[in-house]
Order: sequence, then C-alpha cells, then structure tokens
Amino acid sequence: MSETKPAKAPSGPRIREVPAVSRAIAILRLLGRGQGPMTLKAIAEELGMVTSTCLHILRVLVSEGLVKVDGSSKRYSLGVGMLALARNVLETSPFPSLVQPVLDKLAQEDNITAIGVEITGLDHMVVLALSRSRAPFRLHVDVGSRFPALLSATGRLVAAYADIDDAELERRFKSLRWDQPPDMEAWRKEVDTVRRKGFSIDRGNYIDGVALVAVPVFDARGRLSHSLVGAALANHMSAARALDLAKRMQAEAEALSQMMAR
Repeated sequence: MSETKPAKAPSGPRIREVPAVSRAIAILRLLGRGQGPMTLKAIAEELGMVTSTCLHILRVLVSEGLVKVDGSSKRYSLGVGMLALARNVLETSPFPSLVQPVLDKLAQEDNITAIGVEITGLDHMVVLALSRSRAPFRLHVDVGSRFPALLSATGRLVAAYADIDDAELERRFKSLRWDQPPDMEAWRKEVDTVRRKGFSIDRGNYIDGVALVAVPVFDARGRLSHSLVGAALANHMSAARALDLAKRMQAEAEALSQMMAR
C-alpha cells in the first residue's frame, strides 16, 4: 500500500486578508496606471466595488494626501503624498542611481529602451529606472510599472535562479499573459539555457514584434535582486546583435552586482 505524502506547508508567514487595505491599494494602482483622473463610478466599476465602499476609501486616501479630487469635475487622481513615498523608496535603494548611467549608455549606444528592474520575490518585478532610445519605438513602461515576476525575459531569469518546485513553477506559468505564449516545455528549456549562459532573450513572446534581452544583477548574498533589460523592435534585433548586447549587458550587470554588494 502506498503512503500519501503530506501536503507541503506554504513557506513564509500566513497572510490574513484585510479587505479595506486591499481595496485601497487596488484604487491607488488603478489611478497610477496613467489613464487620467477618474470618477467615483468609473473607479468602482473598474474594481468591482460597491460605490459607497469605494467612496469611503477614497475619502480616507484624499485626507491622507495620497489621492486628490477635483472639486468641479469630481474626478480622482493620485495626490502629491505619493511622491514622498516614492522618493523614500528611491533614496533608500542605491540601485536607481547606480543603474541610471548604465541605462543611458546602453540606450544611446545601442538605440534601445534600457530598463532597470527590481525583483520582489516570485510575485512581481518593478521598474526602478529607464532610459529611452532615439528610435520611434516606445515601450509602454514607466518607472513604477509592475509586472508578474515570471513574465518576459526577466521572468526566465527569476525561474532560473529561484528556489521553486516544478509544480509551483507550472502553476504560476499558466497564469501569465503573453502576446505569443511559449509552450511550457520549450520555456523550461529556455530557463535551463539561462542557467548555463547567464542571460535571457524573449523574442516576441511577451510583446509581439518586440525583442527583450535581460541579464541578472545579484545582491551581496548572491541572490537575484535586479535585472537589466534591453528592448527593441524584433526586426531590428538580429540574433547576433542580441547576443552581442547580452554579453555587454552582462559585463555591466557584474559591475553593478559588485557595487551593490559593498
């Protein structure tokens, strides 16, 4: 008779849901997407909230300065209080100031959009810095943009260097949204290649027609903490050019890793 193995206990502390906090965060993220000021009705409908509940939360956010409301149009947008929070994040992390000159150099020399990303565990990655190219190509990303951690080229880095079992990896992979979704088995092979070569290339999977090259930046303990990403139109990024870019980005990332470890 075969024994049933006990289910693996979830790692980390148990998180108890606090609906009011989750809703307030959802409102801030919605207003932060850059769609412009929104009415109470639009916010409530977009987030599936009861209008009265949404109004009470908005009033608190307005009183704290995190959201502002136009008295005439009754439209809501992010308030200046968000700037103090964002400034504190940027000032307490050395990465944005260290990586910006690197991104500017890559964008100018290679005519790409260069991005500095912070990886926050297995859940999300956040753009901390970027430099745009001179090309008439604009990637819809800004400082503060937030994406699932396993998505795109950086996602392959996360999968390659994270301590995660196959079942959990597959579960998270199936929840990702791609323009051209890669096959799970092919994606796993690409992740294995990342472990051997130390860089990742996404050619049109995440965004159709866009090539992304990503290299890892490690913290003082040798853990993946950030990534450098280069983005360009796929038809302007040949395989040879992508490989050359990846090698040069690796050298920059290694230098950043050493500076971050000091």
